[in-house]
Amino acid sequence: MTMLKKQLGNKFIGAHVSAAGGVDQAPLRAREIGANAFALFTKNQRQWVAKPLEPKTISSFKANCKMLGFSSEQILPHDSYLINLGAPEEEKLEKSRAAFIDEMERCAQLGLTLLNFHPGSHLKKISEQECLTKIAESINLAHQAVPDVVAVIENTAGQGTNLGWKFEHLAQIIEQVEDKTRVGICIDTCHTFAAGYDLSSFEACEATFAEFDRIVGMQYLRAMHINDSKIPLGGKVDRHHALGKGEIGWDCFEYIAKDTRFDSIPLILETIEPDLWPEEINQLRTFHAASLNESDH
Repeated sequence: MTMLKKQLGNKFIGAHVSAAGGVDQAPLRAREIGANAFALFTKNQRQWVAKPLEPKTISSFKANCKMLGFSSEQILPHDSYLINLGAPEEEKLEKSRAAFIDEMERCAQLGLTLLNFHPGSHLKKISEQECLTKIAESINLAHQAVPDVVAVIENTAGQGTNLGWKFEHLAQIIEQVEDKTRVGICIDTCHTFAAGYDLSSFEACEATFAEFDRIVGMQYLRAMHINDSKIPLGGKVDRHHALGKGEIGWDCFEYIAKDTRFDSIPLILETIEPDLWPEEINQLRTFHAASLNESDH
């Protein structure tokens, strides 16, 4: 039994599930697909303002998580897509910062400790450096407003004027965050590949993660989005695909499942065929179990 627990416990694998009908439904949906991790939006991701979480929804969410064995380190909430923490216009920046603080407060109310977000865009109106500084300042303000929640920056595909597609961008943001214990990175495999970092073989993964470790530091990796890519290497467009069906291929996902550096963080599928999620989760678990057997012999 302990061996089985170890196999399942080491890797937190799940998907971004719907919170339709209330955030308290998300853990139930995660369990239905055999997940031991999940991501969710705590409000409508395409609206600036949402009504506050109701006390009964909060207690029901916590009860469902407890019942199904989901701790906060297995859950990765995602903020609204409207937020731009590096916005060049003052009004949009203020609005984004207020919305981000609200997202952090919602996480705190739900007992969650991670908040995943896209760093921001310069919109060709300010320099990259200035934008990265605004993003770091936004994180500092959110930290001052809300305790405990970790700001988890997601790397991007390099589309348009979005920053965060180069590992250097991520490092420059972290450098300017005052409380380094409350900032982390979520690596999206599709975004990484589209941005020009190869993940299509074991050797490529080895090189890319060595580069991430050198520039950012593996200690900052707090979550991952596990997605194949419809776009070729370096295509700078964000188009997810089902695992093994895209340009990245299975090697990358086997590598992550077998490497202990990716243990105990949420590994979240955002692949395009939700019907395949149970199968994809199972395949990742199979890879992981194989690595445990290999280390036993």
